[in-house]
Amino acid sequence: MTVPTLTLNDQTTIPQFGVGVWQVPPTETERVVSDAFEVGYRHVDTAQMYGNEAGVGAAIKSSGLSRDDLYITTKLNNGFHEPDRARASLEASLEALGLDRVDLFLIHWPLPTQYDGNYTRTWQTLIELRDAGLTRSIGVSNFQPDHLDTIVSATGVVPAVNQIEVHPYFDNPARGATQRHGALVEAWSPLGQGGGELTDPVITALADKHGKTPAQVILRWHLDRGDVVFPKSTHRERLAENFDVFDFALSEDEVTSLNALDKGEDGRTGPNPDVFDWIPA
Repeated sequence: MTVPTLTLNDQTTIPQFGVGVWQVPPTETERVVSDAFEVGYRHVDTAQMYGNEAGVGAAIKSSGLSRDDLYITTKLNNGFHEPDRARASLEASLEALGLDRVDLFLIHWPLPTQYDGNYTRTWQTLIELRDAGLTRSIGVSNFQPDHLDTIVSATGVVPAVNQIEVHPYFDNPARGATQRHGALVEAWSPLGQGGGELTDPVITALADKHGKTPAQVILRWHLDRGDVVFPKSTHRERLAENFDVFDFALSEDEVTSLNALDKGEDGRTGPNPDVFDWIPA
């Protein structure tokens, strides 16, 4: 199966579908990513705070795949927003991954109540890291509409992506703001986190209609709306199931019916970026 690619605003391309390794134990990461590569995945989304970049790097090294065929994303640890620490952290990530550059480097959280609220300085640092060749593209994660407006106004540089919580019960307002700026939306927690989407009657009815699982219908919904998605699983059979979403599509009316499941802020399952301020010890 061929994964579609999307063009970012910096004219590079990104596979629209990948595998995430959030909460994958470091001891299991090499196996999980290796299984994903064997299934057909070529896009891996990790982060410094996940603590498993070395496992991703080991899987890359043992895969035999060409570097040009892979797309690797990592994200800045919340404790490393100062310019010098940000650069050192990316250099450490590259060493763990066994790469001379990543394809995409993101600010993991804006942390508006930390660092004197100066996430623009952090964004400027990522611009410099891109210009230094340590990452091909740069973006943000969990940025609210006003956060995006602030960094774009201050620097004139639009993030390539904004990775945000999006699933049928939470059609994040930051999604529209991201698109308004010309950035792509990457959806984390694409299936929700036990919020009920997988048993929702609208979704299960579409699954029955298309001969697919509810998870496959939700993933197809993300793809049909133009978002980048990377579901996580530690099980090879589920990795294969998640990947089996390229032989059907939802109609415009079906996409609309899933859009209508949005519960607004009540559907959010993760932290609110306006107040989230956790910095690892």
